[in-house]
Amino acid sequence: MSAKIRMNTEYRNKFYNRIKDVFEKEETQEQQAFLQARESFNHLQKSTFDLANQVVERSYPKEDVNTLRVFKKKYGDPCDVVAKDKCFYFAHNEDVNDEGEKEETKSHFDFGLFGNLNGSEYSSEETEHFAHAYFREELKEKGCNPDIIAQQSGKDQNPHKTKHIDMCNKALGKGNTSHYSDSEHNSIGLAKQFNAPFYCDVIGTSHCRSRAIACTKDEYNIFLAWRSAKAKVVSTHQTWINSIMKQCDQLKIGLKAYRYLSEGIELASELGIKVDEAELIRTNSTGLTIYNPTNLANMIKGMKNKEQTREQKIYERMKYEKESVN
Repeated sequence: MSAKIRMNTEYRNKFYNRIKDVFEKEETQEQQAFLQARESFNHLQKSTFDLANQVVERSYPKEDVNTLRVFKKKYGDPCDVVAKDKCFYFAHNEDVNDEGEKEETKSHFDFGLFGNLNGSEYSSEETEHFAHAYFREELKEKGCNPDIIAQQSGKDQNPHKTKHIDMCNKALGKGNTSHYSDSEHNSIGLAKQFNAPFYCDVIGTSHCRSRAIACTKDEYNIFLAWRSAKAKVVSTHQTWINSIMKQCDQLKIGLKAYRYLSEGIELASELGIKVDEAELIRTNSTGLTIYNPTNLANMIKGMKNKEQTREQKIYERMKYEKESVN
């Protein structure tokens, strides 16, 4: 039956979305690297914050914080100098310059969901990329596209990209401020839940940039390692999405060349994806040799970094070359 049904744009889109969904769920090396990076960050987030809390309490002892809160209760706003914060400038003085003099090394560390990945106080697209990748599954369930920044990497800003970024940020509960993008008082939902465990009591009425909290060089390096782990979540997510997009690019070319529904069904079958022809037709609403279904399926399979033995790789290559000749 399908051999007589001509392919059209809607059928092509159905095949594309069905196969792309399978690509995203496959356990490839890129996917596993991303999941591992996210898990490693989770572990470091808690342990590193515990260290940060110890460092902060050395500068702002609990006894002093409690005393100032007593004064605030007694005297009101003039003594309102204790606040909770999740971002800090940490600094050490153990490095020396070329003249042998000690010099301060400091950077900004933000434990919030939309906290920076590079030492800047301000959020950026990279911080949004982390937040979207971290809560990828939750955002997908809400009908958002958490991969949009990775998919649009290297491209100029455009309405499509902006629309999906805004949808993700809204779904996460990102706060709207001119400085700290997810402060304690304006974040909601997932962003607020993520941030909640990572606040320390600090003394002072100014933003964190006005104070550098002393730490040792070893402690500072631990903070740097934690921030690198956060950045790795972004980089591994980008690599994974790039691998999916490369496969999807070939998929689009092949589907565009197909004239009959049967070719799409054969392609899906070669990729190990079951497509119900009757269901495909019932839910319908408003080539180059290398792109025959078997060859295209083999090409896409070869683009996946799955674990294979040397013998398997040789077999797949010989099979591909034989089918290309035929």
